[in-house]
Amino acid sequence: MPNNCQHPQATAALGPEIMAIVLEAQHGLYAAEVADLFTGLHTNLGDESRSRAWAGVAEHNRHRECERLEG
Repeated sequence: MPNNCQHPQATAALGPEIMAIVLEAQHGLYAAEVADLFTGLHTNLGDESRSRAWAGVAEHNRHRECERLEG
């Protein structure tokens, strides 16, 4: 059930970050590659908006991995 206190755009902006965390929890170091798999799948299916969304998730995963390596 959605939280009515949050603005819908703010929630949508967190979508890729939340999915990045979920993929890391389930797939560990392979999270970005899993997101890339979904990017390619949706590209092949002709769904560019979902393809771009999964590409954003992959980017978040790679960014989080770099932060961990630097910190």
